[in-house]
Amino acid sequence: MEAYIRRHQAKKLASGAKQEDLDIMLKFPEPEPPSRELSPRQAEVIYGNRLCEYELKEIHDYKQVYYVGTLNKHMATLNKAANNYGYDDERGDYLVTNHDHLAYRYEVIDLLGRGSFGQVLQCKDHKTGKFCAIKLIRNKKRFHHQALVEVKILENLANWDPDEQYNVIKMTESFYFRNHLCIAMELLSINLYELIKANSFAGFSTRLIRRFTIQVIASLILMRKHRIVHCDLKPENILLMHPRKSAIKVIDFGSSCFENEKVYTYIQSRFYRSPEVILGMNYHTAIDIWSLGCIIAELYTGYPIFPGENEQEQLACIMEVFGVPERYLIERSSRKKLFFDSTGAPRPVVNSKGKRRRPATKTLQQVLRCSDELFVDFIAKCLHWDPERRLKPEQAMKHPWIIQARRGVHQNGCVGLNASPMLGPSSAVLPRKTSLIASSSSPARSSRTSFTGSVGPSAAATMVTPRASHAFNVGSSSGSTVPQGSLRTPRQAVHS
Repeated sequence: MEAYIRRHQAKKLASGAKQEDLDIMLKFPEPEPPSRELSPRQAEVIYGNRLCEYELKEIHDYKQVYYVGTLNKHMATLNKAANNYGYDDERGDYLVTNHDHLAYRYEVIDLLGRGSFGQVLQCKDHKTGKFCAIKLIRNKKRFHHQALVEVKILENLANWDPDEQYNVIKMTESFYFRNHLCIAMELLSINLYELIKANSFAGFSTRLIRRFTIQVIASLILMRKHRIVHCDLKPENILLMHPRKSAIKVIDFGSSCFENEKVYTYIQSRFYRSPEVILGMNYHTAIDIWSLGCIIAELYTGYPIFPGENEQEQLACIMEVFGVPERYLIERSSRKKLFFDSTGAPRPVVNSKGKRRRPATKTLQQVLRCSDELFVDFIAKCLHWDPERRLKPEQAMKHPWIIQARRGVHQNGCVGLNASPMLGPSSAVLPRKTSLIASSSSPARSSRTSFTGSVGPSAAATMVTPRASHAFNVGSSSGSTVPQGSLRTPRQAVHS
């Protein structure tokens, strides 16, 4: 990974970039010495001048105090209770101030992102000296309820995976602070979408993609075993653990559910949405395998395999490659009239550029521009129309394309693939040498409304510029543009 970044930096330096700016991408906050533990009374005596009237009362609700913040914060008073004593805005979002405290333990370092659920902050835990990410839920009942489901799932995942072998985000604790539910998690690095963008949307070698895939499959094995549906698997929700290594973790269980406790019927970000969700069929863990197939294809080409502008064109994109679904699947669909006529024929869809996609006019191999039969077969088995016939995570781990990694076998059947030996655990990311030119019909993404992206340092602090609606639904940062010569604009995350 580090070697890849160094090569990328060399190109940037040649075009006039500053070394100090490029070095930021390899930076990752290291633990610092923990702070001294104080009693509320000791903290009041030592730091009373930093505490407002509200805090002088509130601090005695805590047994230990590690950090009280600076003077540059909201100084709440007990006689002004509106908007949660002035700590919330009209939406119920907590008004964050950098270097203020959360629960007299965590120091707010920066805002990582925001979304409909609330905000995600990079914080320093003064009890341990470690840096972490804290998801701060809006002070509204419906968001609080869904966040409790997320906490339950994260607690279970931690119990089921005590040795962290299944590559899922680790929650360290959850707590309440000023009527806001807070979820503290380990701090991670950039997400796979940001990595794709850093590579100028050129895509990566199948060797690196396989390494990522094996780790995601492991997480899906754990989730399927315990009947958890992620419901929003996509590149933005798969993060590097460290910028110098290729180890990853799956994040964002904010839309997740147990199979027998489904909350929503309309889930998943559009480009990764399974046919059964689009068509209004019953769904289960197989929808995450569909998303995985889409992610793998995107890691190879650099662009979403099914870039529908809306759900009608999304299904048309799928049919363009895999043809019309069998009649029994259409009959099971509660939303079939939106997509098919009374004879089962697809309703015509024309996108904003005037293009009409026709069923079965492309092959998967043509779309991927790849002749590695095992790689194409793996994706095809992930993208089966029928969720019951789709690849299961346990089967995926035994697929010949995956087994190649264990045997040290490598095929050079894909466009621009470097045929060097398998990468080691912390080796470089090797980009494919041939950048695929996207179809001119590829649309920009619209913003999504649920929790996505990096549980890591602010993307503004990395070489990868955040896109609009970046990590955890960042809505305020603008994305960088695709290099000249590409017909594709940088996408935004889709949830429409």
